[in-house]
Amino acid sequence: MSAEPDADLIEQGRKLFAGEFRFIWAAPTIETLPPMAGVEIAFAGRSNVGKSSLINALTGRNALARTSSTPGRTQELIFFDGPEHTGLRLVDMPGYGYASAPKTKVTAWTALIHKYLQGRSNLARVYVLVDARHGLKEVDLDVFKTLDRSAVSYQVVLTKADQVKPVELESRIGDIKAALSTHPAAFPNVLATSSQTSAGIAELRAAIARLLGERQG
Repeated sequence: MSAEPDADLIEQGRKLFAGEFRFIWAAPTIETLPPMAGVEIAFAGRSNVGKSSLINALTGRNALARTSSTPGRTQELIFFDGPEHTGLRLVDMPGYGYASAPKTKVTAWTALIHKYLQGRSNLARVYVLVDARHGLKEVDLDVFKTLDRSAVSYQVVLTKADQVKPVELESRIGDIKAALSTHPAAFPNVLATSSQTSAGIAELRAAIARLLGERQG
């Protein structure tokens, strides 16, 4: 799948997320974004991909990010700050690809996401979440292109990996890696996670710890 992070990095990731994360801001428009501070890590993905569940698993909080069975519930950019000494801020981006949402709402979400991506110099990476059961969809590829144009580093994180047989999961990771090879802003490694079993969560924390160290170094 990908190179295993070393034990030191795993421990750094554990410590990074051991402190309390708290909700600080909700921005429905670009004008209402909070002032830039620290290092921002954003999470994007199709509606119902398990974005809120992953953020909760990462931070060890059951209800930090709101989870819902209703697609398209998150319609704002939601900001969470970690402990002050970490300088880490997590951003929950509005889910995309929800077919039943009104076109005007989809247009507004899209504009918000694009403007955010192009205007945040402290945005270190976007983790694009993809449902391991379904793989990449056309709308994911559109998001990749947007990130490429914005020159924002991004990495694919598979969710719900526990619901896919290992052989199928390996095949899916291989397909995604091949697709990413043509995208200049994409980080080549694919992480497989499960919020239910915590598989891959330590590795994702380690990846964020490494990224934070590089930005603050």
